[in-house]
Amino acid sequence: MLDLDEMITKQTILLVDDNPENIHILNGILSPYYKVKIAINASTAFKIASGQDKPDLILLGIILPDIDGYAVCKQLKVMPEAAEIPIIFVSENRDVEDEKKGFSLGGVDYITKPVSPPLVLARVSAHLKLSNQKLHLMSLVQERTKELEKTRMEILQSLGRAAEFKDNETGLHVIRLSWYSRFLAKRVTGNNSWSELLYNAAPMHDIGKIGIPDGVLLKAGKLNQDEWTIMQRHVEYGVEILGKHESDLLGMAVEVAQYHHEKWDGTGYPAGVSGENIPLSARIVAIADVFDALTSERPYKKAWSVEKAMILIESESGKHFDPELVPHFKACLPKVLEIKALYADPLETEEINDERQ
Repeated sequence: MLDLDEMITKQTILLVDDNPENIHILNGILSPYYKVKIAINASTAFKIASGQDKPDLILLGIILPDIDGYAVCKQLKVMPEAAEIPIIFVSENRDVEDEKKGFSLGGVDYITKPVSPPLVLARVSAHLKLSNQKLHLMSLVQERTKELEKTRMEILQSLGRAAEFKDNETGLHVIRLSWYSRFLAKRVTGNNSWSELLYNAAPMHDIGKIGIPDGVLLKAGKLNQDEWTIMQRHVEYGVEILGKHESDLLGMAVEVAQYHHEKWDGTGYPAGVSGENIPLSARIVAIADVFDALTSERPYKKAWSVEKAMILIESESGKHFDPELVPHFKACLPKVLEIKALYADPLETEEINDERQ
């Protein structure tokens, strides 16, 4: 009835009942094949079900001293750590409505007393197998989802670099900007997953540059008003290219593309949004983007020193940039400079090497 693997691994069954006779009978049936834990009240059951060595299946009596079994089941199903544990009700009541109630609350089966040992073993074994299969499938889905998300991130990063090649032939700007954004996001929020999300969304900040004519994008001199109007449309193009998606990653990419040229005082573009109405992701990328743009050589400008760039950024605190973020970015500067050196543009690297010779 039980396969060899089940007998060797000794899966855990939790018996929840306050009747000593019921516990004795069920424990006698199950203990040769499973590790059995016992709870005589709801509070103990909750503690065991949410613990590190939580049960693989629960046999739940209806009558308990604190709350009834139906209430216990309902509570277990809203506990993240216990929600997936299959629950079999064990009751003396053979009423169809009671069985219906048990199933509606999330129970997987309903055994009536007096219990039959072969029946108990068969039901327990069957539901453990189903649960194992479900958990395995969930694991496969999660693994596949991670693979798809990784692929999506790689595509976004590649597209971001492709857009950057139009005015920076190395494409290293988006790599540096992504790292700077991650450092600042982690320092400000303390949230690793959100910071990682921003790291992967940031490369798309200027994807709309794909739609800007080279004559405007690569112009060595200052843009005239008409050319500046054309340049600003890269925000609109970027939002259109990225589109609308349910993905958190793509949603943040759109957010960054749309708002990272807005300014804290409302004088930015395209919509003149100000203050905390600008999403935090875009406020972070704005600082990272400007710092890297200032300290990198472009067709239309020489690279600024780090010191000069920081003086400008600090002077723009409360105007261009969120005043609470600027000191945090300054605190991140040692890490920022490590990344700047690691992903230096080839021309900059050649100049450094020439100075060393």
